[in-house]
Amino acid sequence: MAAIEEVRGKRVVIRFESSKCIHSRNCVLGHPEIFEPNVTGEWIHPDATSPETVARVAHACPSGAITYERLDSNDVEAAPEVNLMYIRENGPLAFNAPLVLDGDNIGFRATLCRCGASKNKPYCDGSHAEASFVATGEPATQDSEQLAVRSGDLTVTSVADGPLQIKGSLEVVSGTGRTLNRVAEAYLCRCGASENKPYCDGSHKKVGFKS
Repeated sequence: MAAIEEVRGKRVVIRFESSKCIHSRNCVLGHPEIFEPNVTGEWIHPDATSPETVARVAHACPSGAITYERLDSNDVEAAPEVNLMYIRENGPLAFNAPLVLDGDNIGFRATLCRCGASKNKPYCDGSHAEASFVATGEPATQDSEQLAVRSGDLTVTSVADGPLQIKGSLEVVSGTGRTLNRVAEAYLCRCGASENKPYCDGSHKKVGFKS
């Protein structure tokens, strides 16, 4: 398991897991007083602002690399009321749901590779940029019925040399926030070759994808 950097403040603990980070830079651009960029040594400062602000920054981290623990209260991050998966333009699949990934509870946020090039599968490691991966974040809307239940555990299974199997309520959302589909089960491409992205069409077999 990758090392987690933990910095304890007076009222909140911040944890950072670098192997999950996709460098969205929400943290260093939005709150450089907490996450100080381009410095040597200590760069995370939990006491620079309120625990409430730390929590908001963590919730805005799409990869789940930033998590926190309140020391001054019992407040914890709540599960979202609607399970969502955002399709990033030329990039990964960004989940916000109570995630059970390959049998492990990993929290409420993760960005998973869909280009096939990540060296940290199933997580995105930014390799889509180096690989010049091209895939729209605005695929066509599909007809779908409102889900009876829109929350609850979302099970994600990395099929060996194949797609991501999704089980549980999930709303698929475009990069601009448009609802594209509502599913209770789906198979999502992670080889980068499907002609029906973000869904698997069996192309992983043709291209010899290895996970």
